[in-house]
Amino acid sequence: MKITPPVVAVLAVIVSAPAQAAALSDAEATFLEQLVTASVVLEQRCVGYEVDGAGGVQLGARLLGSPNAAMAIIDAYSAAIKARDGDSYDPSKFRPEVSDAAGKTFKRVRADLIRDPERACADYGDASVDRGLLRRY
Repeated sequence: MKITPPVVAVLAVIVSAPAQAAALSDAEATFLEQLVTASVVLEQRCVGYEVDGAGGVQLGARLLGSPNAAMAIIDAYSAAIKARDGDSYDPSKFRPEVSDAAGKTFKRVRADLIRDPERACADYGDASVDRGLLRRY
């Protein structure tokens, strides 16, 4: 069997695509960690905090270079949550690396919030306010 160069090129693209898709940039990882942290503060019902939606996109745009890049991470996180919960989601927005990283951050922050809710709510909530992801009410 003779393998032609075009076949090798197609196989190289197919094999390398998952490896390329498996890594978040440093900026993406930072924004995702901050986004997940803020969402856990809300999920655990820390008193005095609410979403600052515009602030989240602005933070992401500063870190990632554009509002579109920020929305792509927000959409990927939303798809990851829906997939985890068994809800329907847009598979074109799902990124396994976002789901994996978000899951790890979620578990870590949630454990801190359960272990010492008063301190952790203040620490994580205030940090999220400072970043512009949450606001006080």
